[in-house]
This record gives sequence, structure tokens and C-alpha cells, in this order.
Amino acid sequence: MSSELQKPVHTDDMKAAEDSWRPDYVTGDLFTSPADEALAHCISEDCRMGAGIAVLFKKKFKGVDELKAQKKVTGKCAVLKRDRRFVYYLITKEKYNQKPTYESLTKSLEDMKSHCAENAVTRISIPRIGCGLDGLRWNQVSEILEQVFKDSNISITVYSLGERAETTTMKENRRR
Repeated sequence: MSSELQKPVHTDDMKAAEDSWRPDYVTGDLFTSPADEALAHCISEDCRMGAGIAVLFKKKFKGVDELKAQKKVTGKCAVLKRDRRFVYYLITKEKYNQKPTYESLTKSLEDMKSHCAENAVTRISIPRIGCGLDGLRWNQVSEILEQVFKDSNISITVYSLGERAETTTMKENRRR
């Protein structure tokens, strides 16, 4: 991987007012986040993970059979425990070739939030979930994140690759 993917650069260090919840935005490689911080991304019920960042999750954390055995449906969240972190798989659609809805994303985030509360998870790193190959709009997804997590003690860091690195990574991980 290129060196521009290695070190995260914080792009939103401004703190919001005490009463408002906001994610932190970082430019860098999601997989360089702290090892004890949970990770999350979107997948389909069939756990195919054949394109986009899902390919990297599948290679790095394995466990497809473990995920399938959880028999999670759209609107739920499957979970793997890897070392000191939880890895959340937000189930936002039935089949890999379908598109998620904002409703299915919201429900899966709420399910993840419940797991976080039960397991004392307070920090999650994510890509711009649902907005790559799934085609959701980030302005709406970020509003959903704020609604779901505003009354929680969970902080979320949103990782974005630099434009050139993102294009390269998507090409490298295209379904073959």
C-alpha cells in the first residue's frame, strides 16, 4: 500500500458544542485505527463481501462461516471478536447485488449500538458506510449516525482515503 494510506490525518479537530454529538473525520487508512477500537462496515445477509472495502475486511478478519452462523438478517448487526476489538458487520441488504435503504442502515446501526452498550464499547472507526458501492448519500448517513448515537457515550471516527488512494484501492479490490 502507498505511504499516503499509513498515517491518519485528522481533518475535523473542531469540537462541537457540549450538547451535540458529531463524528470525528480522518483522512487515512481505516485499518491503522487503534487496535482496541471497534470497526464497522456494511455487508449483505449472504456475507459475500466480494467488492470494495468489504474485501479487505474479509481478508483481514476472516470468519465468513462464523458470520453466516449468526443468521443475522437485514437491519441487524453480525459481530466478530478479534483480539482486543469487536468487528461489526452491519447487515443492510439481503443480497450482495442489491442496494441498502436508509431504514435498513438505521436499524443495523441501532443493533450495533445495543451491542456496544452491552459490551462497554465506546469507540468505533468506520469508512463512509453505505456510500461507496452501496450508493447512499453521506449527508443523510451522517444525520442517521447523529440521531442514533447522540445520546450515547460512543465516539465514531470516520475514515476517508485520499482521492487517489481510494481509486487505487477500489480497483485493487474489485470483484474478479
